[in-house]
Amino acid sequence: MNLIVMGGGAAGIFSALAAKKLHPEMPVLVLEKTAVLLSKVKISGGGRCNVTHACFDPGQLVKNYPRGEKELLGPFHRFQPRDTLEWFESRGVKLKTESDGRMFPMTDSSSTIIDCLLSEARKLGVELRLRQRVEKIEGTEKGFTLYLKDLPPLSCTHLILASGSSPEGLACAEALGHNLQPPVPSLFTFNVPTSPLKELSGVSVESATVTIGPYVQTGPLLITHFGFSGPAVLKLSAWGARYLHDQNYRTEFFINWVPKLSQEQLLQKLFQLKEQSPQKTLFALNPFYFPKNLWKQLLNFSEKSLAHLSKKELQELAQKLHADRYLMEGKTTHKEEFVTCGGVTLKEVDFKTMQSKVCPGLYFAGEILDIDGVTGGFNFQNAWTTGYIAGTSISLEGRS
Repeated sequence: MNLIVMGGGAAGIFSALAAKKLHPEMPVLVLEKTAVLLSKVKISGGGRCNVTHACFDPGQLVKNYPRGEKELLGPFHRFQPRDTLEWFESRGVKLKTESDGRMFPMTDSSSTIIDCLLSEARKLGVELRLRQRVEKIEGTEKGFTLYLKDLPPLSCTHLILASGSSPEGLACAEALGHNLQPPVPSLFTFNVPTSPLKELSGVSVESATVTIGPYVQTGPLLITHFGFSGPAVLKLSAWGARYLHDQNYRTEFFINWVPKLSQEQLLQKLFQLKEQSPQKTLFALNPFYFPKNLWKQLLNFSEKSLAHLSKKELQELAQKLHADRYLMEGKTTHKEEFVTCGGVTLKEVDFKTMQSKVCPGLYFAGEILDIDGVTGGFNFQNAWTTGYIAGTSISLEGRS
């Protein structure tokens, strides 16, 4: 019995390590089409690697996955962020938790995670080959034959597809009998060329509610030179990934700058301020504690005292603060990171083992599945969990 893993990313490497750890006699080979292993790990979190998220309740954890919520519940009871934490710490890599729950290595360097994974691969005897482009996979009586570009074919009894959103991996899954959900981008920022706030690039607010069509997210919002970013926008792009794709990334959206108050409550607050401080300006009062430059823009640079603001002007301001309208005219990748929704149809996979229901001996791990999480370490946790289960399932089978 032997195993080939297609894909040298987080899910592929982790599945290979899990398999080899439990079944050291089994030859395990990882094929990576590029010249670099773990490339997403390297750039994640601005080069710090957002390893996972400090959410240790599987029932809560799954709520961070726009696609895969139901399917991941069982797997997270077997391998969740606490297990990820213990796995790395038992190998000398300590993780820290930031205020928003994201977990990073204490070194703040993705190289720490990469070095740990590759060191474990060397220790266990996992073979890693680079520049191995798989062009076709065929099922055989004994397993699989992989046909590589400019190289001799390879054979294996067991195969894990952990090739992320790469077209080659998806084509192989389809050729082996699987149906695919069309891959479309997830986790991206909004391009708003007409935004009057672009000159405020770098300004952020702690909490705003962003609404596009039927999708709503509340969280920190960042103004950029091309439009908007921050957790509220990134999470919205994940939940609304297919909707936004269908809109060709051109649609209006609304920002509620004061989500804790209704529009009527906002208006009453403005009326109250006018009554209490008629000679002062709204800019000077800044009742909602906005960054000054942003507040000036939202007020449209009004220098009037409250006594000189009409009821209509206050109503218009309350409406603007509650539902400020913008036009999205495209998307931008978030810090060179990219995630897709789409991939292998989930009902065709047994999530107790990560084995295909239509092709025995074939397993899946990571983003090749129609699973994606919001920003914050959740996509890596999907990789660690599904990789661990795929690898250990093969090993246990090999011992039986």
